[in-house]
Amino acid sequence: MPLRETLARVDADLAAGRVPVARQRLRGLISSFPYDLTLRRRLAEVYRLYGDAAEAGRWMYLEEDRNADETAAFEARYGSPRWRMKALAWQGPEAKAATTFAEEQLVAVRTACAVELGHPVDWDDPTSYRDAPEGTYEAPSEPWTAGGVLAGVGCLAATLGFLAIWVNGLVALFD
Repeated sequence: MPLRETLARVDADLAAGRVPVARQRLRGLISSFPYDLTLRRRLAEVYRLYGDAAEAGRWMYLEEDRNADETAAFEARYGSPRWRMKALAWQGPEAKAATTFAEEQLVAVRTACAVELGHPVDWDDPTSYRDAPEGTYEAPSEPWTAGGVLAGVGCLAATLGFLAIWVNGLVALFD
């Protein structure tokens, strides 16, 4: 689907309150167009709707006008340069960045990651920065969100409802 058409769907999803669908569409677009800072900015806006400062900071990390609190939240959640490198979902050389600031940010993250790991790393070779000695990698924890809690409660309620029906069926079977 063309970029313009997908962005129109994102707008329609947001207008209809389908925020998770809009978020997923934007994530897919960033995967296809990693150099487009406008897409990253749009995704940051969606994460602000969730109140997720760390993810908003993640997707605004390459922007000079980023929010300092969101940037700090991103850096705290993704405490390792290796995690930040993975989280930024960049592909290709830093020179493809749309702005000098973005290029400098990407170089800084890659350089810090190389120093941390003790060997060169490359955006196009995820194994160069994702692999770590066994037992040393720990995924960053994320705080609970209202949507995540509601989804968990919904799953629990559905499971309990199913169990109640099942138990009632068993009781009726043995009566």
